[in-house]
Amino acid sequence: MTERIFNFSAGPAVLPEPVLKKAQADLFALPGVGMSVLEISHRSAAFEQIIKEAEEDLRKLIGIPDNYKVLFLQGGASLQFTMVPMNLLPKGASADYILTGSWGQGAIKEAKKLGTVREAATTADTNFNRLPQAADIKLDPQAAYVHFTSNETIFGVEFQEEPVSSDIPLVCDMSSNFISRPIDVAKYGLIYAGAQKNAGPAGATIVIVRDDLLERSPEGIPAMLDYENLAKNGSMYNTPPCFAIYICGLVFKWALNDLGGLEKIAAANQEKASLLYKAIDASDGYYRGHAESNCRSLMNVTFRLPSEELEKKFIKEATAAGLDGLKGHRSVGGLRASIYNAFPKAGVEKLVEFMADFQKQN
Repeated sequence: MTERIFNFSAGPAVLPEPVLKKAQADLFALPGVGMSVLEISHRSAAFEQIIKEAEEDLRKLIGIPDNYKVLFLQGGASLQFTMVPMNLLPKGASADYILTGSWGQGAIKEAKKLGTVREAATTADTNFNRLPQAADIKLDPQAAYVHFTSNETIFGVEFQEEPVSSDIPLVCDMSSNFISRPIDVAKYGLIYAGAQKNAGPAGATIVIVRDDLLERSPEGIPAMLDYENLAKNGSMYNTPPCFAIYICGLVFKWALNDLGGLEKIAAANQEKASLLYKAIDASDGYYRGHAESNCRSLMNVTFRLPSEELEKKFIKEATAAGLDGLKGHRSVGGLRASIYNAFPKAGVEKLVEFMADFQKQN
């Protein structure tokens, strides 16, 4: 198959076509270098320029203050479930976790292996179809940090603003809505994100950490898990994921130059999601959204049909029609349309048209 289909996968996810074409053009030999980006040394001047520009463009794109370090790491967001408490949770202290889905559950499970943590709030009682109200979040004022997941990919719920405001350092897993809208980085102590949703391919993990928190890293942490050590070495204590960082850099330039920055990106994402949610709401209950309407994700739209048999049929026919990756996660079932920054509006329009036709025929 040579024609591109519409890829609704939750991740690794759709990448911008201009980025893919640029990478394709440079894959055999980088201009002026004579080697593929897959071959160059991470200690070479060419790669030093690649990672330098990637960081500069990311800082510009989301407005990262000077007192924050940007790290390009490996291991995915799941390794950060361990690295965060390993570095930021001192002995004898406790950390708070706000649980709104599977990834928050994964984060607290790993943190419990390393220290004392507590649930500040959870929406597990309603199968994570909502977000906690401010009054439901019970913070420990002495907590070392408070952790939350800004967008739960599996359940399709998303915080549109930070859930708490306090002097406690705010730590956020922002993997699935990273660079999808403006944020105030200064409100956070640490942000981490696997690149494979909005920022690039699988293989790179981005960490943005405030300088004062680097000082918390205790003695004796393995070097590859020590934020302070990784920051001191400019993300190159060992060989970093060079190609993934190169693609991330192209994505950041695309977001800045082609899309015009996060305000315009957020508006486009709102428009795409509104089209799909409108189709769900107008179906007279044939399509049922999993998330409550006031906390719906703009990145991952989760919904059900009247029966599992119809869901299977929908997925099969949609795939045949060039709408791929719509099967929901096994813990929720149903369908999930992931419509990240690079996903085109035309794909949402085609899905909405398919949904209307499917409902008429079934």
